[in-house]
Amino acid sequence: MKNNLPGLLCLLLLSSFQSGAQSINQVNADEFEKGTQGKDVQVLDVRTAVEYKTGHLLHALQADWNNETQFKDRTQHLDKSKPVYVYCLSGGRSAAAAQWLQQNGYKNVVALKGGINAWKQANKPLEAAVNIPQMTLAAYKSLVSGNGTVLVDFGAEWCPPCKKMEPVLESLKKELGDKYKLVKIDGGVHLDVMKEEKVEALPVFIIYRNGKEVWRKQGITTLEEFKAQL
Repeated sequence: MKNNLPGLLCLLLLSSFQSGAQSINQVNADEFEKGTQGKDVQVLDVRTAVEYKTGHLLHALQADWNNETQFKDRTQHLDKSKPVYVYCLSGGRSAAAAQWLQQNGYKNVVALKGGINAWKQANKPLEAAVNIPQMTLAAYKSLVSGNGTVLVDFGAEWCPPCKKMEPVLESLKKELGDKYKLVKIDGGVHLDVMKEEKVEALPVFIIYRNGKEVWRKQGITTLEEFKAQL
């Protein structure tokens, strides 16, 4: 037994280390609310888009934990050096998502214990989706038709890569704002137009010239790419 003691001690230490590495920081609604008010905090809702629309935290981004492709695609655009505050409905998905984020290099991850349910029980505020009428395809076509160049931006406030594109679009506007018209389509609202235009992920950028589509790109796009096409 004595000869096995060093090996057993190593196993115990390894087990303790792994257990510590897998632990996540879960806080109650009061602490979570206070933390999200800090500078450069990223708030992430890991529920589905449908759940998100029933009510979400202010400025929350959305990436469905149960949709592996979407979750990885959207979270790659978060800043790993800045805090990420994660929540779901009751805490299960956010705990799993927080653990994944930690294991993939995100330095400061905090999960809401009890999720939105606990948030509501603590009488905390939620942002509800506004009931905006669907844009018709005819209305969309009228926006992109006619002479000249139109840049269409299919995006959403809760979409991490869309947020990352905002400074690029601002720079483009400053440099080439007189050469094109920008049309922004909320991909979280105008689902009928998205379906008709075969927009399946956000963001998507489309350039129309004299009413005809001449270029399309899904995902992060550089200022140089836009300038080359415009």
